[in-house]
Amino acid sequence: MNETTRSTYALTVALLLAPALGHAADSAPSPIAQSSSSAAAMAKAILPQASTPSKADADYKDPDLWARIRSGYAIPDIDNALVAKHVQWYASRPEYLARTSGRASLYLYHVVQELEKRGMPTELALLPVIESAFNPQALSNADAAGIWQFVPGTGRDFNLKQNMFKDERRGVLASTDAALTYLQRLYTMFGDWQLALAAYNWGEGNVQKAIQKNRSLGKPTDFESLAELMPAETRNYVPKLQAVKNIIGNPAQYGVSLPTIDNTPYFVAVDKTSDIDLAVAAQLAEMSVDEFKALNPQFKKPVITGESTKILLPKENAEKFNLNLAQWGRALSTWTTHKITSARESIASLATKLGTTPEVIRQANNIPPQMRLKAGSTILVPKTTATAGNDIAESIVENASMALEADRGDARRKGQKLSGAQRFKASAAHAVAEIKSRVSRGSKPSVNANGRKRR
Repeated sequence: MNETTRSTYALTVALLLAPALGHAADSAPSPIAQSSSSAAAMAKAILPQASTPSKADADYKDPDLWARIRSGYAIPDIDNALVAKHVQWYASRPEYLARTSGRASLYLYHVVQELEKRGMPTELALLPVIESAFNPQALSNADAAGIWQFVPGTGRDFNLKQNMFKDERRGVLASTDAALTYLQRLYTMFGDWQLALAAYNWGEGNVQKAIQKNRSLGKPTDFESLAELMPAETRNYVPKLQAVKNIIGNPAQYGVSLPTIDNTPYFVAVDKTSDIDLAVAAQLAEMSVDEFKALNPQFKKPVITGESTKILLPKENAEKFNLNLAQWGRALSTWTTHKITSARESIASLATKLGTTPEVIRQANNIPPQMRLKAGSTILVPKTTATAGNDIAESIVENASMALEADRGDARRKGQKLSGAQRFKASAAHAVAEIKSRVSRGSKPSVNANGRKRR
C-alpha cells in the first residue's frame, strides 16, 4: 500500500476511534504561514526525536508486516474444539477483522519491533486483538483500559501514570512496554507461554494454585490439563489467541483477506518541553483532532502538559509540525488550572471572573449538569492575561483531583422543592460523579482472594 493510500486509510480508521465507555467500540487545516520574532524560541520548546531502527528492522526486508509476524511464531500450538470454535467466529466476521486490522495498522509495527528487541514470540503482537480489538479507548466493566487492558492498580504497578491529565494505560509506548514486561515476568515464573498468558488474564496466584492442585493429584500441569480448573474467560483466552494466530498464519485457508500493513514505522516520537493545546498540536501537524487522538489516546484534557511528554505523529506530519511550529507566532497553550477554595465558588461565578462561559468550563472538565465542584477541587480553565505565559506545574499535574456533588442551591434559594424526576436525575448524576472522582483520585480496584488485581 503506498503512503497516500495508507494515510487516507489511517484517517478513516482514526475516525472510528471515538471514545467508548464500558466496551470496545467497533465502530486539515492549511499550513500556518504566520511568522514572529519569537518563532525560533518557540521552536526550541518542542523538538522531534525519531526512533533509531533496530537491527531486526535493517535485516528484515519483507514489505508485509503480517509476514514478519508469522516468521516469529514461537508458542507451541494447541488444537481443540475451542480453537475451532473461535477460528469459525473470527473467519465469519470479515468486517470485524477489517476494523481491527485498521486500528492495528497504527500500532502493530511498534509492538512487533519491541517484541523482537526482547526476543519474545511475535504472535504476542496479536494479543490486543483478544483484549481490545486494538482500540485504545476500550474500557471494560472492571475499568481495564487501552489496547492491553490494564486496570488502574496493575497499571500503577508497572509505572503507568494515571492522573487528571493523562492515562498512560491508553498510551501506545508506555502500555506496550508495561505489557511486554509483565508477560516476560510471567513467562519467567511459569516457564511456559500458554500458562503465562493464562496468568495475564486470570492472575498468577490463581494459575499457581491450579498447578499445585493438579500436581498434588498427580495430573499434568500444562494449560490444557489445567483448563477445567479455570473460569470460562481464561479457558477460552489462549484458544482465542491460537485462533487469531491460525488465521494470520494462513488467511487463505480460512477464506480471509487481510488488509496490507506495511513493514515500516507508522509514527515517530516527538519531544515537547512546554504545554501545548491538543487542538494546536493537531493543527501544527496538519492532522484532524480525531487522527491525532488515535495516536495519542492517553491525553484526557484539551491541553498536553509535562516537560518530558512525547507525542506521536506520522513521519510526514512530524516534519510539517516542525515547519509550522517555526512560523507559529501565538501562544501554544490557552489553558491553566484553578483550585476551588470555597464551596461558595460556583462554576457560573468563576466563568464570569475569567471572561468565559460555564459551558466551556464544564466541557473541559467533564462536569455533568446540575453538579457543582467541592472545595479543594482543581479544574482546567482558560488562561487570562495574568497567566498567559505560565505552564501548569508538574506538581499540579501529578496531584490534581476533582470532586463533585449535586447542586441543589437554586431550588433552595427560591424555597422550591425538587420534583421526583429532578431528585432522581441529581442522584444519578451524583453517583456518576463519585465514580469519576474516585477514578481521578486513582482509587485501587478490588483485589481477589489471591492478591491479584483484576486486569
